[in-house]
Amino acid sequence: MSYATAKDGTQIFYKDWGSGQPVVFSHGWPLNADAWDPQMKVMADNGFRVIAHDRRGGGRSGQSWDGNNLDTYADDLAAVIEAEDLQNVILVGHSTGGGEVTRYIGRHGNDRVAKLVLVGAIPPLMLKTENNPAGLPMDVFDGIRTGVETDRSQFYRDLSAPFYGANRDDSTVTQGTRDEFWLWGMTVGIKGAYDCIKAFSETDTTEDLKKVDVPTLIVHGDDDQIVPIVAAGDKSSKLVKDVVYKVYPGAPHGLAMVPKFAEVFNKDLLEFARS
Repeated sequence: MSYATAKDGTQIFYKDWGSGQPVVFSHGWPLNADAWDPQMKVMADNGFRVIAHDRRGGGRSGQSWDGNNLDTYADDLAAVIEAEDLQNVILVGHSTGGGEVTRYIGRHGNDRVAKLVLVGAIPPLMLKTENNPAGLPMDVFDGIRTGVETDRSQFYRDLSAPFYGANRDDSTVTQGTRDEFWLWGMTVGIKGAYDCIKAFSETDTTEDLKKVDVPTLIVHGDDDQIVPIVAAGDKSSKLVKDVVYKVYPGAPHGLAMVPKFAEVFNKDLLEFARS
């Protein structure tokens, strides 16, 4: 069990497997580092060192009352990277984790980073505004807040369906996959889960994306029911200088955890890491 100490003293848990060039994974909401286990095994089996942390507020990390925002998440990620003095890092972020790794570059620069991978990621902005008409309206996020506050256990069970595309007629998503989602979500304290909704929906990372100065792979499913591709992948791909943008037909938000899409993603991730 490894821990890094954040600026405010919060303990950030991370797993560290294998050896070679480091690949650092940041998970989505409301999950924890275990969501990346399949990709971590693939990469470690192929000669990479893989590291994934539990975001503050849940999993095996400290449940701080404050600091559940994208700036602090990025600084926590920096604490993990600096604790191991990682260099030449490949950063991989899914959903909220995509915002976290993007904000990390915005706040801490590209010096330790070799490549960036964004998967169904929240950048540049999820919330619908006058300047971002493709985003989602505030009442969507208010509904998520209500779900977390009132009965988050049932809310997570229900949310797993659109997250993995289990509500589509051709879905092959198993109950086990949906149960994992619920299990990981229930390791997150209610305060961290609640505050993170504002963090992932209202944080604009446009300027952070413009600071990315490393080769970047952006992957997004065109059936993402959680983070709309038109407000996320489509826009982010136009803001990063050196980018490969791959749209997965029919893929849901949690594409890396659905076997038929994960197989393609794992191949693309390994190929990009080796390039």
